[in-house]
Amino acid sequence: MVLTAKETAKQVIDRLPEQATWDDILYELYVKQKIEAGLAAAAEGKTVVHEDAKRRLLEG
Repeated sequence: MVLTAKETAKQVIDRLPEQATWDDILYELYVKQKIEAGLAAAAEGKTVVHEDAKRRLLEG
């Protein structure tokens, strides 16, 4: 079952402690979105092998 963005956000927020701040909530949602985007890119084959990434970083 694929969750909607709203359902996923609710799950993320529900796992936070009651004293979570707005910054805590926004950070957790940001991280979750970035992870999902990375997993989707990997599933689509939009990745770079480690050696290529290392070479790119060292080049500039």
